[in-house]
Amino acid sequence: MVVTLSLVLVSGVVLALLVHHRKVAVGGATVAVLFGFLLASTDAGPDISDSLQSIADNISDR
Repeated sequence: MVVTLSLVLVSGVVLALLVHHRKVAVGGATVAVLFGFLLASTDAGPDISDSLQSIADNISDR
């Protein structure tokens, strides 16, 4: 849970920085956020979460 929250915060900060530096428009950022919510509600959501957790576990084991 802590890793997931950290990933959400980091990705949110990166997205905010991209919008701030005009690399992504506000509309594009909104679409990215909505896509994330929609993707999480599909059958792929748990698989993606498990994959990210495995990556985080591998990194923390090193």
